[in-house]
Amino acid sequence: QVQLAESGGGFVQTGGSLRLSCSASGRSIGDYGMAWFRQAPGTEREFVAGITYSSSITAYADPVKGRFTISRDNAKNTVWLQMNSLKPDDTAIYYCAADRNSNRGVWRIWTEYAYWGHGAQVTVSS
Repeated sequence: QVQLAESGGGFVQTGGSLRLSCSASGRSIGDYGMAWFRQAPGTEREFVAGITYSSSITAYADPVKGRFTISRDNAKNTVWLQMNSLKPDDTAIYYCAADRNSNRGVWRIWTEYAYWGHGAQVTVSS
């Protein structure tokens, strides 16, 4: 089993930046794709960004392309999401997730991820 813990959320004004961290424990995530999802009140959980186990492929949802960057360090068992030029529409709870199977590509569907953190609140004021 792997446990995931997000940190780095908070309150920021429009145009500001935040960096979310996802620390894994219990097992190495080095062979597993990782992703960030987000969920705003009254909406479905949506894919934000994903990265393969080797960092060879990254993928982003259209609303965040060019503003967010996902990265990872397998030696530190950590994944990050750098968020720049934040907008009020980015306000949500952000979740880190680990693929249910190893050595795969990036999946945009939340059901392909078996392990989840408890989430980090990101609030962007206008």
